[in-house]
Amino acid sequence: MKDSLRILPSKEIKFFKKLIKEQWGADFKDDFAFLMNTKNRIYIANKDIGKVDLDKLTINTVGMYFGEYRKEKLRLSIEGSQLIGPLAKKNIVEIPDVFVVPWLKGIDIALKVKEKDFVIIKNKTDFMGCGKVMEDKILNFVPKARRLMIEDLP
Repeated sequence: MKDSLRILPSKEIKFFKKLIKEQWGADFKDDFAFLMNTKNRIYIANKDIGKVDLDKLTINTVGMYFGEYRKEKLRLSIEGSQLIGPLAKKNIVEIPDVFVVPWLKGIDIALKVKEKDFVIIKNKTDFMGCGKVMEDKILNFVPKARRLMIEDLP
C-alpha cells in the first residue's frame, strides 16, 4: 500500500510551529514545506516541492524526516532535534559522556530529570535525537537501522 504524502496547508504548519514552541520553547521560523504521511510522520522539504504533482508519482518520502505526531505531541527525529535543538529553551537533557555510546546503541538511559514528556537529548554541542521521560529513565527512539552496532564498546 502506498504511504501517501500530503503537503500541509499553512494553517497546519502554524499548528506544528506552535507545538514546537510549546514543547521546546523554540521559534522555528525556517521556511520549509511540511508534508505528512498516513502514519503521521512529518517531513520537511524545500517549498518548491509544491510545484510537483505528487499524485502522479509513486514515492514513499520527500525531503527530510522531521518527526512524528502522536497523542497531541511531536517526537522529533535525530535530524529534527538537530534543527530544533539550537533554538530550544526548554526540555533539553544534556547527558554526560558515559551515556553517549549506550544512547547511540539504542539503550534507554537510567537518568532522573525534571523535564517531562519528549526531550531533546544533547551531549556538549551534539544533538542526538529525542527521548521520552518515564519515571527514572529516558526512553530511546534511535531507529534500529541507525543504532551503533560496535559490540566491544561499553
